[in-house]
Amino acid sequence: MSKRTVIAGAVWVVLSVLAFLLDPVLGACVLIFGGIGVVVVQLASNWDSHPDFEARELDRARRRKVKWEQSAGAREKDAARYAAHQARQAAKAQKTRRSAADEHTS
Repeated sequence: MSKRTVIAGAVWVVLSVLAFLLDPVLGACVLIFGGIGVVVVQLASNWDSHPDFEARELDRARRRKVKWEQSAGAREKDAARYAAHQARQAAKAQKTRRSAADEHTS
């Protein structure tokens, strides 16, 4: 937790207690909105430490490349199966055309 978050939390607690002493409704508002403010300060404290868009995309591209290389064998197998299927379909169509032509000429 950053120093800024600790200070914001301490200020929030002090202000919440003082507001509750003045008015419970005002204290509840300070408690709720101050808590939200402390959370925002915590989330903003490490905002710049995250990688930028280009770094994330480069990392994703590397992971996709590794995954693509790992599945190369399966893709080749699928391509071979598809080519065999297309050859069977072409042979079947040619056989159907021949039988239809033979019936037509008879």
